Amino acid sequence: MPFTAVHKVADADFPTRWGHFRILGFEGIVDHPEPCNDAIPAPAKRIEGAVALVMGDIHSAPPIVRIHSQCLTGDVFHSLRCDCRQQLELALATITEHGSGILLYEQQEGRGIGLMAKLKAYELQDQGLDTIEANLELGYKADCREFELPAEVLKQLGVHAVRLMTNNPAKVEALEQAGIKVTERISALVPSEPTNERYLLTKREKMGHLVS
Repeated sequence: MPFTAVHKVADADFPTRWGHFRILGFEGIVDHPEPCNDAIPAPAKRIEGAVALVMGDIHSAPPIVRIHSQCLTGDVFHSLRCDCRQQLELALATITEHGSGILLYEQQEGRGIGLMAKLKAYELQDQGLDTIEANLELGYKADCREFELPAEVLKQLGVHAVRLMTNNPAKVEALEQAGIKVTERISALVPSEPTNERYLLTKREKMGHLVS
């Protein structure tokens, strides 16, 4: 999914309870994006957004990088159906502990299917389907996310090698294919909850995530 243009739209001071960052906004234009659901026509062009939280010196050595997909239910409402918020907080704490790093936050709710479709998938999961089965039942791919935009943002930041914090081998592969060297994979494993054990099992057994 090639981007015809990626540009920075904002760069501001950003103090947080974890530490002091810069917050940068980026937008990328995708020509003729592939549809995630064949029943829903894809637009001729799509604008994708991503936020980069940047701390410290990110150029003297490969920085710690976390690519985090937006999760309103987890990140904002502290949902225990997933482990998204815990992973977000782990990444921010780890970057702060090391004094440098980048958190890339992508607008890809529900593995890219969008918030309303994600809530419909929740309904199906309540009826017994797992996360992948629910997406497929709704006509979507198991995972509609792409990671080209984070790679382009890293290049614009002058970063061409990273220590990637993820449990998802697909993110490592996507960055490598885009020309970003992953020198180390750092685990993003967080404690499970009784309410998300099946979710984590599905990620491990059907998506190849490195979770226990």
